[in-house]
Amino acid sequence: MQPQEYVGIDLHRRRSVIVRRSAEGETLAVSHVNNDDLLAFEQAVTAAGEHPEVVLEACYGWYWATDLLEELGCKVHLLIRSATTGATAE
Repeated sequence: MQPQEYVGIDLHRRRSVIVRRSAEGETLAVSHVNNDDLLAFEQAVTAAGEHPEVVLEACYGWYWATDLLEELGCKVHLLIRSATTGATAE
C-alpha cells in the first residue's frame, strides 16, 4: 500500500502548480501544468495514489477543477484564502 500523500493546487486561469507532499510534509513533486491539458493535470494529481486529499484554493474558475478531482476520486478541500490570511471582504 502506498503511503498517504497530499496534493495542493495553486490554480490560475491558464496554468497551475500542483504540489505533492508526504504525510511528514516533505515535497515529493512540483508540476507546472497548462489547464487545457487535462491529461497532464490528471497525471500530476493521480501520482499521489488512490483517493488523495487535495487542497484547492476557491478562486475564480475553480469549479471545473473540483469536478475533475471528484471524478478522479479525490477528497477535495476548498481553501478560502481570506479565511487564512486575515483579509476581509467589504
